[in-house]
Amino acid sequence: MCGNNMSAPLPAIVPAARKATAAVSDGGSVTAPRHGWAEAMAGIRTPHVKYICPHAPVMPVTLNMNMAMPSWFDIIGLSPDAEEDETGIKKAAENIKSLIDQEVKNGIPSHRIILGGFSQGGALSLYTALTTHQKLAGVVALSCWLPLRNTLSKSALGSNKEIPVLQCHGEADPLVPLIFGCLTVEKLKTMMNPNSVSFKTYPRMPHNACPEEMVDIKQFIEKQLPPID
Repeated sequence: MCGNNMSAPLPAIVPAARKATAAVSDGGSVTAPRHGWAEAMAGIRTPHVKYICPHAPVMPVTLNMNMAMPSWFDIIGLSPDAEEDETGIKKAAENIKSLIDQEVKNGIPSHRIILGGFSQGGALSLYTALTTHQKLAGVVALSCWLPLRNTLSKSALGSNKEIPVLQCHGEADPLVPLIFGCLTVEKLKTMMNPNSVSFKTYPRMPHNACPEEMVDIKQFIEKQLPPID
C-alpha cells in the first residue's frame, strides 16, 4: 500500500491453519516493531482466520520534529483538541478499504473481516469502519482515539452503524491518555448502536498490551467470526 505518496512495506500475514473463511486486518502501531503485532496475533489466532498486518508508510511526522518514521498519517499534537491531518487520514482510510477489497476478491466477504489496530492503527481502523460502505464484522480499537470526530456525523456513516466494537485502553497510558478512550466511546455511542460498543480498561497498563487484553481480543474475534462450513 501507499500513503501520502510514500511507499509502505508489504503486509505481514499470519495465515489460517486451515482454509481461511474470515480475516482480521490489524493496522498495528506506528511505534510497534515491524512484525510485533503479527506475532501477537499469531499467539491468539483462530484456525480459520487469516491475520493481515499492514505496515504504515514512512513519512515526516510533525510531532517527531518532522523526522521520518512509520506513520499512517501526520500527527500534529497529542491533545484532544489538536489539529489533525485530515487529508492524510482520509488517504490512509482509502488504503485500508483497498486492502478489504483485495480480501473480498480473494474469497473472504467483507462481513467476515474485522478491522483492528493499536494506537494510530486503532484510530485508523475506527475511522475506516465508520466511513466505509463495506459491511464489516467488527472493530478492535486498542489504546487509541477517533480521528476527525468533530466532523463525523451519524448521517454520514456508512454500512457499520450496528457492528460490534471492542475498545480497550490502559488506565496508566502516558502517551494516549485514558480520556482519549473515554471521549471516543462517548462519541461512538452517539453515532452507533450504543449496545454494540464495549469499552474495557486495564489498571496499571501503559501504552502497551497485557495478557488480559489479549484474551478479550481473542474472545471478541471468536464471537464475531465463528467457523462456517
